[in-house]
Amino acid sequence: MELYPAGRETMPVDITVLRGKNLKGSKAESLLNVRVEFNAAVLGDSPKLEQSAEQGVEFNFTCRFDCSEGLNTLDDLAHKPVILTLVEILPKEKKQKEEKTIILGQAVVDLLPLLQGQHTFTTTVTLHPAPGSPTETGTAEGSKPILEVAVSVPDTLLSDAQLADSNLFRVSVETAYSVPEVWSMTGPQFSYMACLQVPVSLEKEQLLFFPNGALKPGGEREPVPRPKKWTSGSILAPGAQYIPASFIEGGPAEGEDGELSGPEYREFRAEAESTKKRVSWDTERRFFMEPASQACLVKRVSDCRYWPVEFMRTPLATTTKGKAAKGDEDVPISFHGVAYVDMAPLLYPGVKRIRGAYNILPFSEIDLYTKTKRQGSILKEYLRLSSQMGRGTVSSAIGSSHFRGAPGKITKDEKGPKDNAKKLSIQPSVQKPQESDSVVEFETVAPPNPEGQMYAEANSYIVIEVALDKPLVRKRRPEELTKRVAELIPPRPAIPRRTAGAERAVKDFHGQVASVAGLVLEQYQELFGGALAQGELPLDPSAQEERKAKLLGELNYSGKYFAFKEQLKHSVVRIVREKFLKTTTFPSQEELQAFLSQLYIFLVDQMHISLNKTLSVDVPETETQPFTDCAQLKHFAREAEVNEDYELAAMYYQERLARDRSNPDHWFDYGAFCLLISDHAKAEDCFHHAVAIDQRHLPSLLLCGVLAEMQGCFADAETFFESGTRVEPSNVLAWTMLGLYNEAQGNEIWAEMAFLEAAKWMKAEAGEGSLTQAVGEPCLSEGKSAQLQEGATVSEKRVPVTEERDVEVEGEGVVSEAEQTAAVSEPAVLKPRESAPCHTNTIYMEAAKFLLQANALQFAQRALAQDLLSPAGGTSCSYYLALARLHLQRRDFESADQNLQEALHVNQENPDVWALIGHLHYMRRDFHKARECYKRNLDFVTDASEMHPVYLRLGTIYLQEDQFEKAKLTFLRACKNSPSCLSWLGLGTACYRLGELTEAEDALAEANILNNRNPEVWGYLSLVCLQTGRQLEAEQSYKYAVKLKLKNEALLQEIHTLQQRVGFGNPAF
Repeated sequence: MELYPAGRETMPVDITVLRGKNLKGSKAESLLNVRVEFNAAVLGDSPKLEQSAEQGVEFNFTCRFDCSEGLNTLDDLAHKPVILTLVEILPKEKKQKEEKTIILGQAVVDLLPLLQGQHTFTTTVTLHPAPGSPTETGTAEGSKPILEVAVSVPDTLLSDAQLADSNLFRVSVETAYSVPEVWSMTGPQFSYMACLQVPVSLEKEQLLFFPNGALKPGGEREPVPRPKKWTSGSILAPGAQYIPASFIEGGPAEGEDGELSGPEYREFRAEAESTKKRVSWDTERRFFMEPASQACLVKRVSDCRYWPVEFMRTPLATTTKGKAAKGDEDVPISFHGVAYVDMAPLLYPGVKRIRGAYNILPFSEIDLYTKTKRQGSILKEYLRLSSQMGRGTVSSAIGSSHFRGAPGKITKDEKGPKDNAKKLSIQPSVQKPQESDSVVEFETVAPPNPEGQMYAEANSYIVIEVALDKPLVRKRRPEELTKRVAELIPPRPAIPRRTAGAERAVKDFHGQVASVAGLVLEQYQELFGGALAQGELPLDPSAQEERKAKLLGELNYSGKYFAFKEQLKHSVVRIVREKFLKTTTFPSQEELQAFLSQLYIFLVDQMHISLNKTLSVDVPETETQPFTDCAQLKHFAREAEVNEDYELAAMYYQERLARDRSNPDHWFDYGAFCLLISDHAKAEDCFHHAVAIDQRHLPSLLLCGVLAEMQGCFADAETFFESGTRVEPSNVLAWTMLGLYNEAQGNEIWAEMAFLEAAKWMKAEAGEGSLTQAVGEPCLSEGKSAQLQEGATVSEKRVPVTEERDVEVEGEGVVSEAEQTAAVSEPAVLKPRESAPCHTNTIYMEAAKFLLQANALQFAQRALAQDLLSPAGGTSCSYYLALARLHLQRRDFESADQNLQEALHVNQENPDVWALIGHLHYMRRDFHKARECYKRNLDFVTDASEMHPVYLRLGTIYLQEDQFEKAKLTFLRACKNSPSCLSWLGLGTACYRLGELTEAEDALAEANILNNRNPEVWGYLSLVCLQTGRQLEAEQSYKYAVKLKLKNEALLQEIHTLQQRVGFGNPAF
């Protein structure tokens, strides 16, 4: 991009030293001047002025430099300060030819505001004393020497658009802890260096160099906050080395991004950071990034998430003698180490900073290539160039914009516009790898690195921070997501509950009756209120009749009686139309009279109801509640799903919606049912209804995302999943679903971010453990992911067992050994295997359970694939159980059987496993094996998660085997725990077969209350009535059974046989 507006190739930057205060030299008669430097060049010296500590010194000196793309670049402005040096000129002594000068101190001016959109600013900087300066002794806080400086440019360096698109990349190398013990504080002194490369473009990289690391003894922790230093090496005053308003804040290790952030490292780090030697840099390097550099940075991190940071130790005083080192020779590096910084979190949406502790490892070119796909050491290249050109030359170039290189390429030497300094490029000793999958073969075996190995032996690590002013990947704001969801699914206000039709007509009639009753009472009060108050009102029947006649006469005389009739007429007409559906004339007088009689009776009854509500003060108003609530209806619907009676299940779900259409949970449950029957269009409509009612309904948002992805609407799917994380930021399921979606889209870095966030909140809920226990390694290898998502099971990953265990099959009486072997599909005696470790629930298993309940099988399979590869998951009992449920829903009985056998090998005492094995045999019509599994399930101390299907199916098997007493007991348990029409029907059937007709009729009556459209209930009621000799009830029950299309031929034949024997019960006779 063009760096400067209005077509400028350069931009002058004016530095004006306005004045100084509290400036004091060693002698009162000496003069002062200020030297201004930038980027290793002297910009100018101010006039020599007399000092005045009280009035200050007015310098008003201006100098400038040109900012351009070749020299004094924007990156130089970002990481290099303007250095102000205060010089004292002593008066000449006798026989002295030249003036003697003393450097009193230095101050620095940060030019970062120019890169933040300002074109002029004024700052006050503290003058720090130089070593050996007369002002080095401490001064009071209010009398510190200061300089006032103004910085200006003719126009802003960056336009608003350029400012919005640019970024500032900051790398802070803080401290290396637990360094090798052989490093001594005495004897020869050494300097410690660190460096890494940042991409400028696809062809060039910028070297960020951190020299002058200082070895410190242990004994106390590094203070926080502490200021960060400039990377510039030309600052003499120690106090001026610090960047204004830039500090190392520190923080708990658990919140870091590095390799040593877990609680298991807490004790080691506490000891290392307080008692062991360390090397301290506390240096920050800022790097200005144009849009192209940002795009290149994103690509490099996407291609390789680990970036090497190299370290070395070098003597403070070195000399290069003659031909001791040649340019083509490899220069050995002392204590060559490397840390691999994981930069992938910078690609997480909204992330601007990563900070952590990273292990320092011995440098190895093979390891370097394996981890980063790079070849060659930049430190080694630096030393080779320094041996060619002299350390001073290279040291001055290091860390500046002139030291750029691209791995595997040599750039031509160029001369600068002023100093003709050579621009150096790095050419690694090993060529850049070709873009192929072949294994790189190194020409020579890498030499041993015994000094670097000391880093590993000492468990050395370094704390590094990488920060940006703006995130590389923008995070959508919650209001943006809310607006986008509202665009996809417009919210609708809650529908107020209004009575209509017949119910509304009856309520209006009640209101009119109450109103008329109030008016009549007022008239009665006017006529007899005085006598009633004085107690003179007789209560005998004749007096009451007299008062009644007088009241009616008064109402007729005043015309109020006619007015009351007119007031009631409209509500009566509505009842006739809405309640009795009469809107046409009657064909005969007899039908009219019959209807009027029926209407009269109804109106009188409703009048009494209204008067009782109006005149009663003790009886509260109650509404007739239905026999079943919405929770029971959901239970009945789930029961119908298990029995694969989808028409009945749909009826229950629709009845729930009819009762309350403004409840998003009702729509969600109906949508999940539609997914079960593969009606995706209706399922999507249901989930959209739920979100329209409540835009924060998390389960519906997630299922909207699932269906959007299934339809290929990936942008909409991402919006729904991301909205879920904004609706409930601490919800484990929401973050896991977002991670599963990104994993499927190939965005592994975003998926990793979501999985880590989910693991963090799961850890917060559990209150213990580490992130790896909940999430493990989030990224799938392509082969395993593809294999698992094709439905492959991983039976070869069984965990061996240590204790032997025999499986006993309980039965009634003596069961032969062959029957025991055949009773269950697994062998009677399992082979000895190691018991699996106790796995806690992982984030993937939580998501898999939710998705299986919602019948989103494709996403459930992805979650199980991730759980299998997670260290905390793997081949656990819960994994095999969930995978078996998945196969059962797909009716893949063979795969389900294999997974259930694996679950048994892991845990033989899991009641859910035995229940699911029983269901598998029941669906295969192998009722004998199903019965044995269900019986074993009931013998466990803990119940399975869903016992209702176990009771129903076991009771049904007992009925088929004519074990009616056991069937009765089993159905009784079902009716006690979770009553339903089928549980009462089973109990009634068992009681009828046992000859307990009264109990059978009671149970069938309960079943009929819960569902009066079950034909088998009416059929057995007909049998009971036939047995007890009730002809009318037997015929009515039989007619309902036939009307509802009873399909049980055996039951129909039994009814017909009994009807013929007793001689009644069939109206067709």
